[in-house]
Amino acid sequence: MWGIVIPILTLIVGLVGGFFIGVFYLRRQLESMQNNPEMLQKMAKQMGYNMNKQQMAKVQNMMKNQKWK
Repeated sequence: MWGIVIPILTLIVGLVGGFFIGVFYLRRQLESMQNNPEMLQKMAKQMGYNMNKQQMAKVQNMMKNQKWK
């Protein structure tokens, strides 16, 4: 019986732990992008977007108004 319960329990704990670690990392990255326009520009280029300064300012303003909590 323990041969079945422990792997399933370990899988569930690992999935939940991984989810919360991923959320923490993503939230931290988004907060750092709010204050770092170069990082935001780099991410936009990786996604295939070319933004000018006015568009960057608009995106940063939208991100600052967003609550990441």
